[in-house]
Amino acid sequence: MFPVKIIGKPPATDRSVDIRSLSDGAQSIWNIPEETPVAFVYNRRNYAVMLATPHDIEDFALGFSLTEGVVDKPEDISALDIAYVDRGVDLRIRISDQLLERLDVRQRRRNLPGAAGCGLCGLENADAFFASLPKVAEERVSIDETAILSAMGRLAGRQPINQRTRSVHAAAWAGLDGEIAFVREDVGRHNALDKLLGAIAREGTDVATGFVLMSSRCSYELVEKAARRGVKALASISGPTGFALEKAREANMALFARAPGGVVAMLD
Repeated sequence: MFPVKIIGKPPATDRSVDIRSLSDGAQSIWNIPEETPVAFVYNRRNYAVMLATPHDIEDFALGFSLTEGVVDKPEDISALDIAYVDRGVDLRIRISDQLLERLDVRQRRRNLPGAAGCGLCGLENADAFFASLPKVAEERVSIDETAILSAMGRLAGRQPINQRTRSVHAAAWAGLDGEIAFVREDVGRHNALDKLLGAIAREGTDVATGFVLMSSRCSYELVEKAARRGVKALASISGPTGFALEKAREANMALFARAPGGVVAMLD
């Protein structure tokens, strides 16, 4: 795996603030999560800035690089400097000149001007939402409901930041028996998943041996990120969006959610 250099002191993941109840004026302490700018810089070229919880940053650097298609495998990164600076975190990532050239083409498309407030970066990027996903399996895998419910029941106890703040998402990797192997947390559900996918890649875990569990609803970008890493099954505490369901069908990914009544449903 690539060498990692730490520069500066990592910030806290959350902070304590004084609060006063509007009903009776009682004062207490509340922990709230930090949301820190994290800059992805490849060979000294800025690519993106994400607001994220400053924790498991090495996993975030790898996972984001993989799911964005900047690199194809962990070995494509030759070095990583994690620089904690006054206003956030700089991830200084070294890749080959060939990959940098591919990145430049993607970034030029990414930066096309769009209408103010549209939320997109030009029509070409809008079309990218409908780009075909790779098929992760010939036939969708089946996972026992007991295993999914078991993982869901264990997830809260594996979220230390959320136990303090009650306001961050989690992405977990569970075996087919429902045992959770590891969990990553972040204020953004897509960031949490990037961190998890980075951890899976660093550990060399076979994605055929389990499933991803999200503490949030399942939106399309979660399906897309997971599919691009070959994940065959994804479960979420809450239901998916319609577009997420379409993308899962396209990838032949098994999609599970906790439906009304507390039952686990497999979405066709």
